[in-house]
Amino acid sequence: MIYLDNAATSFPKPKGMLRVMNECIQKYCGNPGRSGHGMSIKTGEEIYKARKEVGKLFGIDDCSRIIFTANTTESLNLGIKGVLNRGDHAITTSMEHNSVLRPLKTLEASGVETTIVKCRGDGTLNLEKLKNEIKNNTKIIVCTHASNVTGTIMPIKELGQLAKKENLIFMVDAAQSAGCLPINVKDMNIDLLAVPGHKGLLGPMGTGMLFVKEGVNLRPLKEGGTGTKSKELIHPWDYPEGYEAGTVNAPGIIGLGYSIKYIAGIGIENIMSYEEELIRILDESLRNMKRITVYGPTDCREKTGIVTFNYSGAGCEEICDMLYTEYGIASRGGFHCAGQAHKTIGTHDIGAVRLSVGPSNTKKDIYETIEAIYKLRKI
Repeated sequence: MIYLDNAATSFPKPKGMLRVMNECIQKYCGNPGRSGHGMSIKTGEEIYKARKEVGKLFGIDDCSRIIFTANTTESLNLGIKGVLNRGDHAITTSMEHNSVLRPLKTLEASGVETTIVKCRGDGTLNLEKLKNEIKNNTKIIVCTHASNVTGTIMPIKELGQLAKKENLIFMVDAAQSAGCLPINVKDMNIDLLAVPGHKGLLGPMGTGMLFVKEGVNLRPLKEGGTGTKSKELIHPWDYPEGYEAGTVNAPGIIGLGYSIKYIAGIGIENIMSYEEELIRILDESLRNMKRITVYGPTDCREKTGIVTFNYSGAGCEEICDMLYTEYGIASRGGFHCAGQAHKTIGTHDIGAVRLSVGPSNTKKDIYETIEAIYKLRKI
């Protein structure tokens, strides 16, 4: 099988990740922060190590500001709903995933105002256009680092500088960039960073994290047991325990820590360069085929490892089905949980086929995929 659905979740995972998760479950998986026995303490120590690995990767000095979550969606909901109040104004873009747009839309019923800045047809953002939407009550800018539909890379560093200048909170959705593009929260002036564990970081499903810069006033999304201040009825806002209410996914977090160390050993710059090489071959080949329309930037340096396309002779989901059943190629067709992004690139009524590479893909995978699409095109 050729797996080209890494934008949904990465595959395969590092074998060492499976080993450390299994070791945790079989040998010491106590409830961290809840008991004083050795198994609980050992689990807490391993989670702490994973938190440190996250911090090293993203340039985070105070690792207590890293909150482990179940996924990026939870991280985005926690960040967005945790800082916005009635009367506040939020700015975002038309290339966002529904995990950004739906929480913002929900908050409108509570008196929060949202502006969605429309991007260009290739998914790129006009920074000046966004800047013009800043008002007196603007509180936050929320932006994806890279589109999950086209791979388009947004000007995160420039947006961070703008937010800092205007005294705004800057939140980044790194679902498609963490592990694929360099991220440093200090250099990019990021106040809130939402990250999945199971995509570019090569960790297990059910893991994610939210970084919260010191000084950002964030309400917890849920209340319950934290292992601290158990006599009090009011939920504590301590970091990170106050934002990780309930039992955390210890085996998953420990596995994620291993995977982060694994990709850090390869080097994010090396992964980025390798995936760019693969996607350039695929992108250029498809753009040269008749009746094939490729979306997103033509310069592959301006996007992550994603190629999104349509064939005028068949629907996107039909193409995906044929690629899998006839050639064993895993892809994704449809609207990718990002209807506004598809509206931006002109595929709101038809959707598109998305192929997304990972560090385990080879040039052989890419050439075989090109040949398969060429053959399907003749059907």
